[in-house]
Amino acid sequence: MHTRTRILVTGGAGFLGSHLCEHLLNQGHEVLCVDNFFSCDRQNVEHLLDNRRFELIRHDVTFPLYVEVDAIYNLACPASPVHYQHDPVQTIKTCVHGAINMLGLAKRLRAPIFQASTSEVYGDPEVHPQTEEYWGHVNPIGLRSCYDEGKRCAEALFFAYRRQGGLPVKVGRLFNTYGPRMHPNDGRVVSNFILQALRGEPLTIYGDGSQTRSFCYVDDLIDCMIRFMAAPDDITGPLNMGNPGEFTIRSLAEQVIELTGSRSIILHKALPDDDPKQRRPDITRTTEQLGWTPSVPLREGLTKTIAYFEAMLRKG
Repeated sequence: MHTRTRILVTGGAGFLGSHLCEHLLNQGHEVLCVDNFFSCDRQNVEHLLDNRRFELIRHDVTFPLYVEVDAIYNLACPASPVHYQHDPVQTIKTCVHGAINMLGLAKRLRAPIFQASTSEVYGDPEVHPQTEEYWGHVNPIGLRSCYDEGKRCAEALFFAYRRQGGLPVKVGRLFNTYGPRMHPNDGRVVSNFILQALRGEPLTIYGDGSQTRSFCYVDDLIDCMIRFMAAPDDITGPLNMGNPGEFTIRSLAEQVIELTGSRSIILHKALPDDDPKQRRPDITRTTEQLGWTPSVPLREGLTKTIAYFEAMLRKG
């Protein structure tokens, strides 16, 4: 997609979606951004509104959308536990009905479509690091199941459309991603720690802090998405998309305290149900098929993210 195309980004005003819209515009494409603003802020894309190649539509993907585009990125769905557990029925509808509607649109247009799946399809993994061949260890009726199982169903739908109709699909399993424009109240560990540190509040760790996560800076992840969509149609995924660097939650907290110069202490609380103990992507297949590896170290990415939240707090 190096020639100018008209690209639909659902969830385009969200944290990842807004960065994707920006990158696509910088490549010279026309971008149709669709969002219902349930878990994001219009401010994320306000700086793009003056661009003649950018269009913003308020719409819920659980209802059909009738537009003409050349490619589709389906990112629509609240992605943090705070937001997706707030209305679990709507979360499942967004994952499943949203996928059906966007796949139907892609089928009519014969347009390639990317699905933002998630590392949550692996649940609390019994295999480490997680490879794409691993089927996961998910509680189908737990608090997180509305998101986990919704995304697993969406993956099944994408590959059913591929097998049945030859639709050009791309399924990426996104691991923890962070950076500017993260929602300040989404409950994710990076934004939580940074805001707590900047406010001088205790940094809240659930459990003993020995559980691990891998953190990918947003620019790296968007680069992976765009490479994936530009790849030949026979590269369908699922592909793991994330940074394989692994850190304990406690070490992340300590690094945030250091980088912010905060005097915050660390406070331990009980571990939530179904919280994964380990999460790290094996990106061997992604690197081989897309020539992609993340390039932004955690310390550099945290410094940029801290600067964003500092500016946000100054604005009030």
